[in-house]
Amino acid sequence: MTAVFEDAFRRLEAGRPATITVRDVTFEPALWCRDDLPGDSVLRDACTGPTLDVGCGPGRLTVALARAGRPALGIDVSAAAVRMARRRGASALLRDVFDPLPGAGRWEHLLLADGNIGIGGDPVRLLRRCRALLGPSGLLHAELAPPGTPTWSGTAIARSGAGATTISWAAVPIDDLSGPATAAGLRVLHTRTEAGRWFATLTRR
Repeated sequence: MTAVFEDAFRRLEAGRPATITVRDVTFEPALWCRDDLPGDSVLRDACTGPTLDVGCGPGRLTVALARAGRPALGIDVSAAAVRMARRRGASALLRDVFDPLPGAGRWEHLLLADGNIGIGGDPVRLLRRCRALLGPSGLLHAELAPPGTPTWSGTAIARSGAGATTISWAAVPIDDLSGPATAAGLRVLHTRTEAGRWFATLTRR
């Protein structure tokens, strides 16, 4: 997974276009470099305390939270993305979510935005890890695929400017979240849609 995202962010650093296609979904990392995207306010407003932004990319949400006076740390597996985030003023670490992380078990909020519910290709494993990172009353805010989208997880072909490679990824639609959430020891508090995006807030069971 690292290679395809690293290539995309390096292309952006060099001022070149970059897209990533996983199965039938195309990601445009250039959008993540903007200061704000329609629907971002749902995530920003939900994070009222210290927040861990998992898969922060170039730090759009991490920076926005910090500017709003809310402590935020971004993590990403792409060195280029972390460089970009830091240049924008974000606190960011080159780290996998499954690595040892600061504040484990104490975070008030976690973010899984921009399709990052797919990280690792196993949503239950990822959600369990997020649960372990949260404090006792912590909240996980996740962006999901639209209702009716096929659920899938495992390996897939990802295509970018560097060619094609196999990555571990997943897609979870908003209307199929309860199963993996329950298996991970989480429950869905509420869901919301804004600007064509779908969000859920989860807490410990």
